Amino acid sequence: MAKGKLLIIDDDAKLVQALELYLSKAGYEVITAADGLEGLQEVYAHRPDLIILDIMMPKMDGWKACRRIREVSDVPIIMLTARGQEYDKVKGLKQGADDYVAKPFGLKELAARVEAVLRRTRLPPPTEGAVLYADEELVIDSERWEVSRGGEPLELTATERRLLFYLVHNAGRVLTHRQLLERVWGPEYIDEVDYVKLYIWRLRQKIEEDPSQPRYILTERGIGYKFAKNP
Repeated sequence: MAKGKLLIIDDDAKLVQALELYLSKAGYEVITAADGLEGLQEVYAHRPDLIILDIMMPKMDGWKACRRIREVSDVPIIMLTARGQEYDKVKGLKQGADDYVAKPFGLKELAARVEAVLRRTRLPPPTEGAVLYADEELVIDSERWEVSRGGEPLELTATERRLLFYLVHNAGRVLTHRQLLERVWGPEYIDEVDYVKLYIWRLRQKIEEDPSQPRYILTERGIGYKFAKNP
């Protein structure tokens, strides 16, 4: 039984061959695509559990592929970026990527990231209570693992849901960046403060009427964030 189905989208044939061999030996079923357009076709055909997506590719680059994938799926995406390109990291996370790994990287490092992301997305949803929060605009349902705004269900990734539900479970309490990283992402991500900031930004785009003036997720400068108890 495979540990999961992975789709690698990258035009570097040697790197793809090395990744396919290493990850297959690690117990994953691996599918590959040489560009974003072919990658999209494989997403539809094979419904992977996780996608490893390069940025610089012919026909359709990683940015566009990430946006297109997010239109139809919340499958976890790990983006491959050039080392030192902080802008690429921020842009990738804002567009819906779950993680990033900078090139050059070790195969063991990437495999650890794959395992961490899959572990995070496969964790069972919270079970205490059914409706965690409800007002005239926003409903957060723990039993159904759903969030709706204005009566319409929101498309959230597994990590976005986990972050939001953790904040709501602790409504009114300020959670530090470290607490959020350790609980939602895992101890491997304890120093990745940017992850929290960018995911909070993503959540605000989806649940807040005016993301620049949030009423639900509030910032405690220099400390972390809290979900307002009575927004």
